[in-house]
Amino acid sequence: MPHEKDPFDGPDLQGQTYARANMVQSNFDGVNLAQSRFFAVLSDTTFSDTNLARAVFDDVNLGDARFNNINLSNASFDNINFSNASIDNANLQGMTINGIQVSDLLKAYEQQCRDDGI
Repeated sequence: MPHEKDPFDGPDLQGQTYARANMVQSNFDGVNLAQSRFFAVLSDTTFSDTNLARAVFDDVNLGDARFNNINLSNASFDNINFSNASIDNANLQGMTINGIQVSDLLKAYEQQCRDDGI
């Protein structure tokens, strides 16, 4: 039986700092970027099978960025451009936006849709 490859078993760049970096249209595939710090332009960037656990994104442009099979556990985002962002099939347990639990926001939205007959 062949050994199944770990999707995060690629270059190990964890703990790095990317400051004043123009990383537009970069492609991170299978990269371990855990505990890294980003102060960069990452618009139109693709993150696939990437470990971003405990990463810090501060004053970052992530407009049109794409995320697929990403570990963002305990990551933090401050002053971020998330324009055109889309989140599907995600574990949002414990996630907050502006201090509000995302699970609470989704429950309120679902209730409003029911109340409105949508």
